[in-house]
Amino acid sequence: MYVNLDGSYERDSQSDDNYQFERQHLEPIYDAFLCPLTNKVMRDPVSLENGQTFEREAIEKLFKEYRESGKPLVCPVTQMELRSPDLNPSVALRNTIEQWTARNEAAQIDMIPKSLTSGSAEGDVLRALKYIQYLCEKSRLNKHAVRDAELLPLIIDMLKSTSRRVRCRALETLRVSVKEDADIKEMMAEGEVVRTIVKFLYNEQSREKEEAVHLLYELSKSELLCEKIGSVNGAIFILIGLSNGESESNFTVETAEKTLQNLKICENNVLLMAENGRLQPLLTEILEGSSETKLLMANYLGEITLSNDVKVDVARSVGSSLISLMRSGNNQLREASLRALNQIACETSARILIDGEILPPLVRGLFTVGPNQLPVRLKEVAANILANIVNSGIDFDTIPVGPDHQTLVSEDIIHSLLQLISNTGPTIECKLLQILVGLTSSDHAVLSIVSAIKSSGALISLVQFIEAPQRDLRSASIKLLQNLSSHMNQELADALRGAVGQLRSLIMIVTENIGINEEQAAAAGLLAELPERDLGLTRQMLDEGAFHLVISRVCQVRHGEARGIRFMNPYLEGLVRILARVTFILLEEPASVELCQQNNIAAIFIDMLQLNGLDRVQMVSALALESLSQESHNLTKLPELPRPGLCGSIFHCFSNQPVITGLCKLHQGTCSLRDTFCLVEGHAVEKLVALLDHTNEKVVEAALAALCTLLEDSVDIEQGVSILCDVADSVRPIFKILLEKRTDYLMKRSVWVVERLLRNNDIAKEVSMDQNIISALVDAFQHGDYKTKQIAEQALRHVDKIPNFSGIFPNMG
Repeated sequence: MYVNLDGSYERDSQSDDNYQFERQHLEPIYDAFLCPLTNKVMRDPVSLENGQTFEREAIEKLFKEYRESGKPLVCPVTQMELRSPDLNPSVALRNTIEQWTARNEAAQIDMIPKSLTSGSAEGDVLRALKYIQYLCEKSRLNKHAVRDAELLPLIIDMLKSTSRRVRCRALETLRVSVKEDADIKEMMAEGEVVRTIVKFLYNEQSREKEEAVHLLYELSKSELLCEKIGSVNGAIFILIGLSNGESESNFTVETAEKTLQNLKICENNVLLMAENGRLQPLLTEILEGSSETKLLMANYLGEITLSNDVKVDVARSVGSSLISLMRSGNNQLREASLRALNQIACETSARILIDGEILPPLVRGLFTVGPNQLPVRLKEVAANILANIVNSGIDFDTIPVGPDHQTLVSEDIIHSLLQLISNTGPTIECKLLQILVGLTSSDHAVLSIVSAIKSSGALISLVQFIEAPQRDLRSASIKLLQNLSSHMNQELADALRGAVGQLRSLIMIVTENIGINEEQAAAAGLLAELPERDLGLTRQMLDEGAFHLVISRVCQVRHGEARGIRFMNPYLEGLVRILARVTFILLEEPASVELCQQNNIAAIFIDMLQLNGLDRVQMVSALALESLSQESHNLTKLPELPRPGLCGSIFHCFSNQPVITGLCKLHQGTCSLRDTFCLVEGHAVEKLVALLDHTNEKVVEAALAALCTLLEDSVDIEQGVSILCDVADSVRPIFKILLEKRTDYLMKRSVWVVERLLRNNDIAKEVSMDQNIISALVDAFQHGDYKTKQIAEQALRHVDKIPNFSGIFPNMG
């Protein structure tokens, strides 16, 4: 008769799995040890009144069934009715069974090592491991026996088995062995055992992974093992992955999560979790930990890189706590909190930090001097935090930062910033300039800052940073000056014109042959905002060779030779606006005419008219073409006719003038796009007419202004009308502009153009039948300014809507 693992027995046979622990050496089992009801060795034997012995739990269950069914109590062996249900403990038998069991288990334990060898059959190993589990689950004393028999190293060796079933059973056996046993857990901390278990977490076999996670969970209940698990490279990383794994079983996910909860008892594990994206334990320590723990966690938070979404979550969780630490008198805590806040301060978290009242201590830390002042390295951090916050676009003129309700845009605060900029090193200067960049990005705040800069006379100092050798510092100053340029462009022009080398430095930055970057785009925008009609500045740029360099860069951009898509559009816009300056001094500066001719600049601007989506580029290009076209009649070469002979001079009928072909119909001379900037020769008329239907009124105004140069008194107006009608069919779009009255400028310009068009009898005849156009002209006649009324009256006369003897206004020449 042999004992099975569950305590049942078999008589004179082997188990199905052919497993024996040298049974010939085991004591035989006695019938008295077996419960007649369960056929298992009894643990708590009790006797009935007739002396029959049963397992207490089994007989109590049977008697309960008898009572519930209304049957009389009978002995299940003799079937004789019982007078009493009393159960009497069989103490002597129980002691005998316990002694017999202990002897047999000890003998079994002694034989187990023979089955846990590399050469053992898989079935033998599996049954041996299962028996160890049975023993360990049965009693704590058995666990000690397993430990004392040095079975643990043998079980651990089975983790290296080539059999997946053996490995899984070994993990399971270790888990049962260590459960609620600190001594065995301590043994598991030795050597590479934990590292070996962690490796199973990377296994694709879900069963091994589940067993490994379950084992680590049991081990993590020991603080010593928590440190050991955390010290294994990649352990916390993979556990976090498993706890978030959608492809893992619910058991694996939940057990990995519980393991992580246990591991966070160790501070180093908390830091490792934060490093791997699990920040909540670290944030909890900042909120609830001791001062020493808060210092450690804040220091670490200041070193890790976070995404913007995570920064918002961290700011929401511990922002106020970090701000409180920043206010403390402990210098170490102040530094740690500042560095942590530096990591989480960004545009998206700015509002949360502002609501946590971060601004007053930040500003105080920047400006305070004396014993309690921040070291320069921390002022740099504070300045960087403030720069990140002001870039959020929040309206700062209502948020107090000082005891007297000052705001970041108050004049005294800006003066302090400007003074600090002039008295610090390049690194902090860069951060302070970035603060001003952020503030001046607000249309409302920039006015206050412009006022403060003017009152402090700091513009010259700011301009000097254009030549700074530090790229970040130079870039920040250029971006600031660009933000200021639309509000103080003349002051900037004066400062650049009077400075030595700074204008050239700015030009070289704009035209440097590198990938287009933010600094270049800002520098181009800054130069573009300077007063375009400032003759002295344009001449200085001409002398510096700026326009040749700009033309080269424009061509590179248009030919796809310049890298940097992100800033290409603002950069190209700045270049075109800079280049357009040269067209506004054609009358005053002959060198500008020569430059435009040499570089065929008119062709460049005509090409720019087709850049849909870049409204400013199209508008500026049209304005530049207007200026160039106005110069065409001065550059056109008129034909030289031979002087008539004596008879021809007296009798004109004898004067036979030669016919000259190839002349420009508009300018009556020799024209070209390159040399005389003739829009007709450059086929620009069609492209300008196409812009008359643009959604941006400024583009329409510029295009119409350029087309008006075809109808000026300096050219053949009749031919100009013919070109507009025949070449581009622009009459209809011009009438549409008159009817729409989109802007006052367009109304006045369109009345002027229409009057010139109506000098053509065919057009006048057609318009006289269009009541809408007549009504628009009448409206201009009645409500326009003095000059517009005059022109509208002339237009109405062309269509016979006002009698010629009107005389309300003097006749126009």
